[in-house]
Parts: sequence; structure tokens; C-alpha cells
Amino acid sequence: MDNPIIGITMGDPTGIGPEISAKSLDVDEIYEICRPVLIGDMEAMRQGVEIAGVDLELNRIEDPSEGVFTSGTIDLMDLDNVDLDRFTHGQVSEMGGRASLEYIEKVIDLALEGDLDATVTNPIHKEAIAAAGSPYPGHTEMYQDKTGAGEVTMMLVKEDFRVVHVSTHVSLRKACDLVKKDRVYQVTKLAHDALLDLGISEPRIAVAGLNPHAGEGGLFGDEEGKEIVPAIEKANAEGINAEGPIPPDTTFSKTKGGKYDIAVAMYHDQGHIPAKLAGFIWDQSEGQWVGMSGVNVTLGLPIIRTSVDHGTAFGKAGEGRALPDSLIEAIKLAAQFASDNQ
Repeated sequence: MDNPIIGITMGDPTGIGPEISAKSLDVDEIYEICRPVLIGDMEAMRQGVEIAGVDLELNRIEDPSEGVFTSGTIDLMDLDNVDLDRFTHGQVSEMGGRASLEYIEKVIDLALEGDLDATVTNPIHKEAIAAAGSPYPGHTEMYQDKTGAGEVTMMLVKEDFRVVHVSTHVSLRKACDLVKKDRVYQVTKLAHDALLDLGISEPRIAVAGLNPHAGEGGLFGDEEGKEIVPAIEKANAEGINAEGPIPPDTTFSKTKGGKYDIAVAMYHDQGHIPAKLAGFIWDQSEGQWVGMSGVNVTLGLPIIRTSVDHGTAFGKAGEGRALPDSLIEAIKLAAQFASDNQ
């Protein structure tokens, strides 16, 4: 019973969240490394268990301390906020957006109160939460605001391949403007500290350039010399082993090959493309994804938050085809972070 208590949000009920939650919590190994508590809706999860085709009991609890934490049983905090009569898989709805927001608020509150050792989030739909009146574009911004965090960044993890981002959900034009010394330094430091938390005693960090060939000495852009190099120099002066700016077209291959423990990407797709190339597998003969792994971690929060590295998958929601790989990995990584911080 010393294993960390992990709170898992159900995600948008009209997506694949309930199904992959059931599939993930049908894995015996999860109960060997943590004590999972699902925050969601009882009726939606009954449906999710049926769709997943697993044999699991649902145990309604009011507080994480009431969980039985036994393989074969899902301990569920039921917020009772889904009406199955108004429920359609794969469709954007205000109800789905509102429900998913309430799960996130609850899991954050429980973690801040010390009732959870870490949190894991299932996918939500940006259009649905906007329809529900959310001022936040996604999980990260909501966590940052609700926890009062300062600088945060997204880290994508696929086994030993890791990427952090200077910016994420902004236009490419704006992303270039956000490559500033202070932000590049802060993200590099957050990456360094996260690797220390994971037990890597001497992290090696690759910092990508923004422009082709890392600017080619200013021929293709001057952001490297004006903003990125000073950030790296500041990090180095504090004992952080960061190298760069490295041409983006080789940064991630070197990181995946083991030269570095993590790469700092300058914008969303620069980091997401190599991370998803490592974790997402499309099989043309089957006409579908046959592998979908990788974890999204928010660094800089006062609480632990990991997440699946994919969306609500409305195109397959309710069909039993959704893969739980990413959620299983997210739970395992949250348990590792929590255990290392106990």
C-alpha cells in the first residue's frame, strides 16, 4: 500500500477515454506499481467497460482513501455528469466538454490537497470545451492556471526519447516570435530538472535551432545568435549540460540514437513530428493505426501530470478499436515520477 495514488481523468465521454481507461485498468501490472483512481461518470464507464470487452467491476468511492486498489476492480469517483440519453459517440457536444472539464478540476483539487500523488489525463476535445465555456485552449493552460504555476512546458516521452517545447499551440508565425532567450533558458532548465527527477544524474540536452541549418551563421535567420546561443550559455554557466543550437534536421536523430537524453524543440511540430514518428505506427495493409504510444508530461507544475499523446479519436470512438498503449505508458510514467518524489 506504499504505491502512489494516481488520479486518472476519464476524458471526453464521447471519445475513446472511457474505453481506453477500461483497457488500461485491466492490466495487472498497473496495480503492481500504483493505486489508480478514475475520476469520471459511472454510466459512461459501464458503457466503456462493455465496449472494451473486459471483465471489470466498478467500485464507486467518495474519496481516494476508500479505494480497494485491486486488479479486476476500477475505483471510480463518480461525478454523475453524463446523460446517456443525450450521448452520441464521436460528436462534439457541450455536455462532453463540460464533463471533461469537471474531471480535470476535480483531479487538480485532489492533487493540490495531497489526496493524490500524481495525475493522468485522458483526451479532451478543444471544440467541446470551448462550447462548454472554457477559457482554456487545453489541459496545460488549465493546469497552469489552477495550480498557480509559473513557466511550464510540454515534454513528450517515448521510452528513452524525450522532447520539450519552447512553444506549442500557437501559429507558426507567432511561434517564431516566441523564441526568446529567457523562454529557451527556462525550458532547458525544466528539461534538466525533469531528467534529474527521473534518476538521470548528468542530463545531456540538445537544443535545436529554429531555422534550417540552425541559421547557417545568420544567412537563414538570426534567432540562433540573438536568442538561442545566449540561453544555452546561461544554462551552461549554471552547470547544465546543454549543446546547440543544433540543426533541427539532425537534433532528433542524435537524441533518439542516445547522444542526448532530451531535445529542446522550438515549436510544436518541430518536436511532435519526431516524437510521433517514434511512437505512432500506421499499417497501410490494415488501413489503421496499429501502435499509438508516447506520453505527454507537463513540466513546471507543483503537481505531477502526465497524459496520453493523442486526441479523442472520434472516428473510432465506441467501436472497441482504440489502443490503450499511450494511457498505460502515461500511468507508468506518473507512477515513476511519484515514486521518485516520495
